Amino acid sequence: MDELLDDLQSKIKDGTYPPGSQLPSGRVLADSYDVSHSTIQRAVATLREQGVLVGRPGRGVFVADNAPRSPRGNR
Repeated sequence: MDELLDDLQSKIKDGTYPPGSQLPSGRVLADSYDVSHSTIQRAVATLREQGVLVGRPGRGVFVADNAPRSPRGNR
């Protein structure tokens, strides 16, 4: 799961998932990372605890507005 967490955090930092954007569904993420849905749920829960992601009931999981990003020139 550490590689999954690292990759999601990297995508948030590099702007693939910018602040305020919605993450793909758990099912889509599970398929793209070739892991179980429960592994995605644990990773998302960890990032929510860290304040990187926020859940919006009935809408999905979003990148927190204050999530860390890399400056434009330092990708």
